Amino acid sequence: MPTDEKPLRILIAADTYPPDVNGAAVFCQRLARHMTARGHEVHVAAARNEAGPDTVQQLDEATVHRFRSFPAPTHEYYRLCLPWQVEPAMDRLIAEIQPDVVHVQCHYMVGKAAIDSAVRRRIRLIATNHFMPENLDPFLPFPAWFCRIVAKNSWRDMRRLMSQASVVTTPTPLSAQTMQRRGGFERVLPLSNGIDVDHYRLRPGEQIEPADRPTVLFVGRLAVEKHVDVLIEAVAATDPSLGIGLDIIGDGEQRELLRRKIAEHGLQERVRMLGHLDDEQLRQAYLRADVFCQPGTAELQSLVSLEAMSAGKPVILADALALPHLVDEGRNGHLFRPKDPADLAAKLEAVFRLSPQQRQQMGEHSRAQAERHSIATTMEAFERLYRGADEVAPAQDVLEEPVD
Repeated sequence: MPTDEKPLRILIAADTYPPDVNGAAVFCQRLARHMTARGHEVHVAAARNEAGPDTVQQLDEATVHRFRSFPAPTHEYYRLCLPWQVEPAMDRLIAEIQPDVVHVQCHYMVGKAAIDSAVRRRIRLIATNHFMPENLDPFLPFPAWFCRIVAKNSWRDMRRLMSQASVVTTPTPLSAQTMQRRGGFERVLPLSNGIDVDHYRLRPGEQIEPADRPTVLFVGRLAVEKHVDVLIEAVAATDPSLGIGLDIIGDGEQRELLRRKIAEHGLQERVRMLGHLDDEQLRQAYLRADVFCQPGTAELQSLVSLEAMSAGKPVILADALALPHLVDEGRNGHLFRPKDPADLAAKLEAVFRLSPQQRQQMGEHSRAQAERHSIATTMEAFERLYRGADEVAPAQDVLEEPVD
């Protein structure tokens, strides 16, 4: 931070924050950590992860203010904040800390409360969207026609609330275009969530034992939209002589269904469900694997894919939403038809039939692709937005090429 600029007091408002495990929560924590390291005073406002009254935690990355919340009936860990509780609580918090800027990560519950209070108090407001309303469909116990109405209303509310911000951002050009097309936004700035590419490289003198069999890796929530069942079916369909195994890192509401799927295909010796790992264990898992696969169809950026690419791994990703922008077809991996296990199996076989040297070349190209998403560049851009910039130019130089 330039020495002639005073530190800022920043409030990050998010409905989800660690220990929640998802891309938005991870981004918020990294944002807080980096802004604190840059000398700013950082506060985070988020839903409490358990029953109890509002509370405050002093964590390394920020002062975290947790609001009273209640379990969502259709989601394993998501928490709901009631408007008549969270809105006055947020207003009291903002009045107390008097932030220079409020950065909301959503337009639901906590995000809405922060937007309303910031606008009312004329505080600079930045809004980032990590979420498409249709992502709620698997958790709504309603028929498809009703879910479409819910999504339409959510898009309308997103535009009404987030458009009050000085700048609206989202991780990729594709999601920016979707927000403009579906939500009616006039302007959305594509700005990568960013990643610490060097963190996933081998350290000087470090040696990581390779996996004990050819390994494809998945990392993420075990949720419907991740389609891990498709990956399991694809592994089952690969040539047995290749001996391809699968490591699944993460947890979620689909775990028992996936266990049954593994047993159904007789893959107990080839597929390992490893649950949550700590950061260093996860880093080593990336380095140990041969190939990374993301079969999800609702990815606005996919930090885990970027982490695997930073570790120098070929990637096989679903041809859906933002994932195609991470693949230089044939050079760092392949795209496959979403929800098509036969096509995914063919792409897995193609990569595992390559020599180790050829896979290494693909991995090196992956790493070069990931370097375009430097977290330092992202944090510098957000800091400029916090200080009053309305543009960080050009966003696509930091990210992938714009979508046609």
